[in-house]
Amino acid sequence: MTKEIIALILAGGTGTRLGILTKLLAKPAVLYGGKYRIIDFTLSNCINSGIDTVGVLTQYRPLQLNNHIGIGKPWDLDRMNCGVTILSPFTRQQKGEWYSGTADAVYQNLHYIDEQNPKYVIVLSGDHIYKMNYSMMLDFHKKNNADLTISAIQIPLEEAHRYGIIHATDEGKIYGFEEKPPEPKSNLASMGVYIFKMDVLKKCLIEDRSIEGSSHDFGKNIIPKLLNDGKNLWAYTFSGYWRDVGTIQAYYESNMDLITRVPQFNLFDHNWKIYTPNPVKPAHYIGESGYVSKSIISEGCMIFGQVKNSIIFPGVTIEENAFIEDSIIMSKSTVKSGSRLNCTIVGEKTTLGRNVRTGIGDYAENIFNSEIYKTKITVIGSDTIVPDNTNIGCNVVIDNKISAQDIPSSNIPSGYALLKGGDGNV
Repeated sequence: MTKEIIALILAGGTGTRLGILTKLLAKPAVLYGGKYRIIDFTLSNCINSGIDTVGVLTQYRPLQLNNHIGIGKPWDLDRMNCGVTILSPFTRQQKGEWYSGTADAVYQNLHYIDEQNPKYVIVLSGDHIYKMNYSMMLDFHKKNNADLTISAIQIPLEEAHRYGIIHATDEGKIYGFEEKPPEPKSNLASMGVYIFKMDVLKKCLIEDRSIEGSSHDFGKNIIPKLLNDGKNLWAYTFSGYWRDVGTIQAYYESNMDLITRVPQFNLFDHNWKIYTPNPVKPAHYIGESGYVSKSIISEGCMIFGQVKNSIIFPGVTIEENAFIEDSIIMSKSTVKSGSRLNCTIVGEKTTLGRNVRTGIGDYAENIFNSEIYKTKITVIGSDTIVPDNTNIGCNVVIDNKISAQDIPSSNIPSGYALLKGGDGNV
């Protein structure tokens, strides 16, 4: 049986720029928006666009992501002869190897694509926040008889050096492409959404595999080669909300976008639902002393303190006289009485003791990594205990699985880093 289109979601990236948020799990599995994980948006786009066959290519720290996706039931992808399939690197008779690039990841799963026998393949990133109807992009692809269509978005020119930059005519015909150019001449950026004719994709992946020195990457190698070979490439311009939440600042800002009075990115759109496994928890409870303003409060939360301009994930407890502002508190964490959190991200299952202060004082450059931690945001990892009466400055990072005994002082200055080492990002 021939399918018209299948989707491949690249979900194996390490997400190094998110620091300790991705030290223990893949970037697409990071919590977002009060109840979701980042990959939920791409999976929901697929099912809302009528794409019912999805392969998820995992690699780095896949356990949490695999458990989250399961058999695909929340996205209606638990079906016969279609549905969602987890595709991890595997050992062959000759040898096994990790994915060495985005194109190599797809190449190593050509057997899966061949089994589905599609006319078209859409390749997606599993770590972007957006809502997009891929069927409209497919119609554009077929109308132009394109070999490859790339979804593109206009971005500020000063940010263009971080992206693959497209040069195209007013109609969308692509005549040039640069991967992360130091001095970009265009601000039309690739969103990492590609629709290929199946035969074109297979041929170019096989040819790229044999090229010595290739990075086996779509942006660096495949797209330039297709242009050099005279293939028919088109840009499909997208005008909605799209965010690469690959840095702590971008992740924080994108979450905060959700609680503006008229959000750019509307999670309450009944015509385009975002699906995710729902926790089996009671409705949230706001006690007599509790107060909430302009915030997202998820299931199972118990709020006895004050919450302002913040996002609170399921199962969080905010005790009396605690005050949370401009912060993100992830699932099953506890903020004890008298604590005041400002501009702070708190990981899952973390406890902040009584009278803890975070985000206080003036900005200071982070002593560990000033490229990853370079904002006023303080980041506290998962499964961590911050003892009573601890004062924590801004732009501080405290690792996952830190015990109260690991905290060196009751006064942690701005820019400090407390890390335990080990594998993964910091």
